[in-house]
Amino acid sequence: MAAAVTKNLYTVLIVDDETNIRRALEQILTHEGYTVITAESGKKAIELAANQKVDVLISDLIMPGMEGVEVIQKIKEFQPHCSALILTAYGSIRSAVDAIRYGAFDYLQKPFDIEEVPRVVKQALEFSSRTSGKSMAGSKEPLHTANDSPLQYAEPLQCLSLKMQEVYKIVHNAARSKATVLIRGESGTGKELIARSLHKQSQRASGPYIAVSCAALPETLLESELFGHEKNAFTGAAAAKPGRFELADRGTIFLDEIGDISPVVQVKLLRVLENWEFERLGAVKSTHVDVRLIAATHKDLEQAVQENKFRQDLYYRLNVITISIPALRERSEDILPLTYFFLNIFNQENDRCINNIHPETEAILSSYAWPGNIRELENSIEHAVVLSPLDSDTLMPDMLPLSILRDMQRSSLSNL
Repeated sequence: MAAAVTKNLYTVLIVDDETNIRRALEQILTHEGYTVITAESGKKAIELAANQKVDVLISDLIMPGMEGVEVIQKIKEFQPHCSALILTAYGSIRSAVDAIRYGAFDYLQKPFDIEEVPRVVKQALEFSSRTSGKSMAGSKEPLHTANDSPLQYAEPLQCLSLKMQEVYKIVHNAARSKATVLIRGESGTGKELIARSLHKQSQRASGPYIAVSCAALPETLLESELFGHEKNAFTGAAAAKPGRFELADRGTIFLDEIGDISPVVQVKLLRVLENWEFERLGAVKSTHVDVRLIAATHKDLEQAVQENKFRQDLYYRLNVITISIPALRERSEDILPLTYFFLNIFNQENDRCINNIHPETEAILSSYAWPGNIRELENSIEHAVVLSPLDSDTLMPDMLPLSILRDMQRSSLSNL
């Protein structure tokens, strides 16, 4: 006998003129415990949404009478926190950009992956909870803190480039294993986002996720933070304290900028990876943990090994599965979708309505090198929204940070 489905409090509205698509999605999401209502047209969907709360809208993009973008716009007028997913067989960058521009959270292409649908719906609900300031029902704590960056929710949702699609295929496959993962990429490319995605898709998703910035702590403090210490282990240690590895037991620990750790910490970390045991500072007994390790770096570890700055045996222990994230300049087709994504967020946070991008601004955004990658793009769009005129509805070139405009001006002069 099949296990009973646990009902939740969320309603999903599916609108598609193809009966088989509606039925397939309804079956998948009903099995996941969602309340599902369906409509064969945009007009019918709007009628349904006008009479009951809808948490997630899944709409076909191309439909007779009313297309998906218009359905999203009309439903969001009276249900602004409803997350919208676009479903279409007519995949193109422009249609995806338009859908995101008008408030779509994600862009799925037919034929859809059966396993992917529940995951994306859950992400849509998490995003909705963030922008509305509410936690999902049943959560023991808020899904996101006030210090969370929108960067954490920007991908894979807005990734149209083949390079990032390949990255997320690796993430999806690697998440199911227990193998150590090394994430490589420039600063600002979203390495921690990948680490969080690995954790959320793994069998350890219900366990803790502990992130440590190795570059932000001096050697002595990093050692104590990672492995903990006993009372009086050093001056100021007034009480015993568990380390991050203990806190991550049965979950995931993410060590960011692993290339910056000292030789002493490298030795200790190597032992942990060999048998998952370590001693707190000042302890005489070993502590055993069950932890999945994910590390990240922007440094060339192979060169560091050759220069004897990083242990070769530790490098091999870390480099079981490697995920390399391309720089934003190497996947320019993702720039505009990400820009609209950040505009949607910062519009809501600052009570603005910048829903259009001037063609000249598009050209600047697409041709700029983005040395700070997605984090720089995020900060630039927040800058533009916060400092824009209150009545502005279009992202104009002069709203962008001066550093970007000056760089583009220098590039233009050098090409003369």
